[in-house]
Amino acid sequence: MPFDAQGEPLEIERKYLIRRPDRETLERVSTARIAITQIYLTRGPAGENRRVRRSRRDGEETWHYTEKLRRSDLVRVEREREISPKEAETLLRQADGERRPIDKERWCVPWAGHILEIDLFPFWADRAFCEVELRSEEETVALPAWVEVVREVTDDPRYTNSALAREIPADPI
Repeated sequence: MPFDAQGEPLEIERKYLIRRPDRETLERVSTARIAITQIYLTRGPAGENRRVRRSRRDGEETWHYTEKLRRSDLVRVEREREISPKEAETLLRQADGERRPIDKERWCVPWAGHILEIDLFPFWADRAFCEVELRSEEETVALPAWVEVVREVTDDPRYTNSALAREIPADPI
C-alpha cells in the first residue's frame, strides 16, 4: 500500500462497470470468494466516509472498521483496522439511517501482479464491478479478455459503494 508525504495510507484504485461474469469463469480464475456486508456510519469529523465491514470466507468471519477520505477520483486516504464483533456492535449504533447495508460477493483474481476484485451484487443481474488497486496514479493495468468492460467508473460518484447504499443506478449497459 502506498503512503502520502504525511505517512497516511493511500488507496489508488480504478473501478470498472463490467458485464456480470459467469460463475464458472469466476470459480476457475479466482483464489478467494468473500461474502461482504458493509454498513455505512455517519460521516467522520473531517468528512471521512466511515463503514463497518463484515466478511465471511471459508466459514470464518472478520470485522473491519474503515475510514476513507477522498483526495481525487483515483486516490483516497484509507485507514482500516480489524475490530472485534463487540466493537462492531458499538460502532453500528452510529449507522447512517439514509444508507442501506450493501451486500456483495467478492471474487479475488490474481492478474498481472495485482488482485482484481470482482464484486457481484444481489440487485444487479447483468453487471458487476471490477476494481484494481495500483501502486501509483500513473500505473495502468490491462484487464483480461474475459472481463467485459462496459465503462470505467472511477470518476463517477454514483458508482461508489457508499453511493450505492443510497441509490442504485439503473442506467442501461
